[in-house]
Amino acid sequence: AMLRLRLLTWDVKDTLLRLRWPVGQSYAAEARAQGLRVQPEALGRAFREAYGAQSRRFPNYGRGQGLSSRQWWVDVVKQAFVLSGVQDGAALTALAEKLYRDYCSSRNWEVLPGAEETLSQCRQRGFRMGVVSNFDNRLENILSQCNLRHHFEFVLTSEAAGVAKPDGGIFKEALRLGGVPPEQAAHVGDDYTRDYRAARAVGMHSFLLHTANQGLEPEVPPEHVLPTLTHLLARIEK
Repeated sequence: AMLRLRLLTWDVKDTLLRLRWPVGQSYAAEARAQGLRVQPEALGRAFREAYGAQSRRFPNYGRGQGLSSRQWWVDVVKQAFVLSGVQDGAALTALAEKLYRDYCSSRNWEVLPGAEETLSQCRQRGFRMGVVSNFDNRLENILSQCNLRHHFEFVLTSEAAGVAKPDGGIFKEALRLGGVPPEQAAHVGDDYTRDYRAARAVGMHSFLLHTANQGLEPEVPPEHVLPTLTHLLARIEK
């Protein structure tokens, strides 16, 4: 039976947009421009370590603990360089501020294959559309810069919602913004726990964008799996 859907919500990172280069590579290039030598691979490892530690200590960009997401990110970036052996504190602050701004633009982000076409077709079919993303407040600007913002009625970030996926609260807020009950909504994302399962837990439908290099969770029926975004409408209209 055709699903009676009125609202589609979308994850962003690795669903609609992806980073053009690995973080270590981008950070190292910017550091080189400031006269600092850092190995991209080491910097990438240090970034993952710093990001993980900061996320555990101050979840969701420190929103509940009085941090701004800008400060949260500047601290992560500085810590990544410190862990990579860069000592110069003053240079690091300027570098971290610049990198924070750089990730606000399409310079570091690219639209995934099939995204523009699929979003356009979904809008033509009359679906209401929104974003539900574990992201900070730069997301509106990033989507605008990448020319995707106009597809969506709302952009709901974990920073704005005060809770992050897989917390059902962010999906409930999206349903409120979209003005539909959960059974008339579907979420599209690439993460089994934060996207697929979390949306289903609040009673929404859900589709898992699944790239070939991921192992698939056994309980996802094949009709919920999208090998590419362009498979979405066929799945909905089946």
